[in-house]
Amino acid sequence: MLNAKRSLHEGTFLSFREMKGMKMEKPSTEEEAGAPWYRGVSRYAWIVLAVAALGWMFDTMDQNLFNQVRARSLTEILAPSFVNARPGELDAAVKEWAGTITTVFLVGWAVGGMIFGVLGDRLGRTRTMVFTILIYALFTGLNGLAQTPYQYALCRFLTALGVGGEFAAGTALVAEVWSPRSRPMALGLLQGCSTVGNIMAALITISLSSLGWRWTYAVGILPALLVIWIRQAVKEPEKWQEAKEKAAEAGTGNELGNLGELFRDPTLRRNTVGGILLALAGIGGLWGVGFFLPDLITSVLKPMISHLPDIETLSGDAKKKAIAATLQVWSSKISISQQVGAFCGMFSYAALSQRTGRKPALFLFFILAFCAVEAAFHFLRDIPTAFVLAFLLGYCGLAPFAAYAIYFPELYPTRLRSTGIGFCYNGARLLAAFAPFLLGSLAKKYAVVGDDTAGLRTAASIVAFVYLFGFIGLAIAPETKGKPLPE
Repeated sequence: MLNAKRSLHEGTFLSFREMKGMKMEKPSTEEEAGAPWYRGVSRYAWIVLAVAALGWMFDTMDQNLFNQVRARSLTEILAPSFVNARPGELDAAVKEWAGTITTVFLVGWAVGGMIFGVLGDRLGRTRTMVFTILIYALFTGLNGLAQTPYQYALCRFLTALGVGGEFAAGTALVAEVWSPRSRPMALGLLQGCSTVGNIMAALITISLSSLGWRWTYAVGILPALLVIWIRQAVKEPEKWQEAKEKAAEAGTGNELGNLGELFRDPTLRRNTVGGILLALAGIGGLWGVGFFLPDLITSVLKPMISHLPDIETLSGDAKKKAIAATLQVWSSKISISQQVGAFCGMFSYAALSQRTGRKPALFLFFILAFCAVEAAFHFLRDIPTAFVLAFLLGYCGLAPFAAYAIYFPELYPTRLRSTGIGFCYNGARLLAAFAPFLLGSLAKKYAVVGDDTAGLRTAASIVAFVYLFGFIGLAIAPETKGKPLPE
């Protein structure tokens, strides 16, 4: 009888517990008056957001270090095998290995994300964050010791295991601590911090360009220090504690982190299929095309930089190193422009989704993202166009990632929230892993002698059609604007 009453009044009971324990929401009169999203938020809620945001920021910093040094590092590793190669063979091999290693990274990200997504529900959000941060920090440092492309690929895979697992735990943690009124913008800020991590990767690369790419990876070990603060400052969300108590009761059917339930329940199955397709579009577009913009920039600017007066006076290895270092600096600077655009785009999505709904806002940004990719890879010809088009690509191409942070937690009940987020985000990543491999293969296939950019431009135009999957996902997924988190 007691359990029946508890089940009957569960929604009211949990709302009361949240308001009592978190003390985050102001009276409804303030909400009706249109108070800013950040007003009335408790100090503890801000701490939780800061911890999760820093974890995700360092996560993206570590993952983007590879994008920044990809061409330079692979050229150095592969060069001994191409001493007597024909012109252009080394560049083609670098592009092909870049696509292959990026694919390996995405597979590792997907595997880690699914495993730690389940553990986020079973062990708790905070513990899972600690494990994943330690993993990606340690193995990022080991990337700098790679001597062959196979060792490089292995290190990227192991790094990705931790990178993939952090997002689901951190997103679920913030979603369950913040109030419905403030949650979308808080999660938008969480995802926006990913751009700060990407900018940090670019700044680190610029600062250490003269020392070589291996020292760049050494900096990636530092996020491990964040674990100390997490252990001291953050507890498991009250919503998760409630779900854990219910799961402990015999016969309740509320098992934590049951992956199979995502497909047995018709509603959850629809949400999961829709979520995977939505994530496939954004991840495929970004990692399959958007993050290869530095490679295009390198190919476009290399002839210009080679003829700079200070570099023309050099010869041999000294000239090659000077060209590589200068290209690295310009590529990283332009990458910062892309990430500033991404930060603006993510906040634009968060604000727009509050007005129009999650799906209409995502529909608009999928269209803009496709157009931005085509424009960037067709019209980038020099440094000014690179800065402008990189900003637009960041604004449009990364805005959908704010949707994944805001929307995915609203699709699943507490006992499956981390599992569902991790499966959608990383199941899509597993499917999207073909995109960079396809891009590398197509770039090699459509390569033109005398034009190092032709193959990559054509390949990008083809792979960009991955955004079509997003429109299918929008037709399947439900609208969640104005609805409470499922319990």
